[in-house]
Amino acid sequence: ILLPKLALSIFCIKNFQINIRFVLSPQMYKIIRSFTLEFKIKYLMLHYLKKYPLTWLIVFTILYLSFFKPPQTDMEEIPGIDKLVHICMYGGLCFLLWIEYLRSHQTIDRLKMFIGGILLPITFSGTIELAQSYCTEHRGGDWLDLAANTTGVLLAALVGYYVLRPIIWKKKG
Repeated sequence: ILLPKLALSIFCIKNFQINIRFVLSPQMYKIIRSFTLEFKIKYLMLHYLKKYPLTWLIVFTILYLSFFKPPQTDMEEIPGIDKLVHICMYGGLCFLLWIEYLRSHQTIDRLKMFIGGILLPITFSGTIELAQSYCTEHRGGDWLDLAANTTGVLLAALVGYYVLRPIIWKKKG
């Protein structure tokens, strides 16, 4: 009797199904459920890391640049240079995301690209600005930085859809 229960449990874990309550005790069910959820999360993380490696490199670079103490330079005297850097950082992030997405997909899932290519980078940007404001002493959050980041994301999304998409898909075609 124990062997069929174990075989059913392994089968359900392999297929990401968590409908085995009727066979297992509640404690065993919780253990298997937490294992399958952890396995799904690790699988998705590895999947996205392999699919978008350069995008992740830019994300970690932005994280580093957002929290280190910058040296004093003469560049700060140029008006608007900070906002231009923000536009370039987030525009570059989303531009690279579009390139990696278009190279591995034949069609565009508009909802996924809206969430992953526009909404998440803007949310990431806002979270960083809030963390700079409340969690660091040498950095401050700025709403205009968030606006510049959003501008970079939106410009990259437009360029990705209207310029990169036809070029990349024409080469694939």
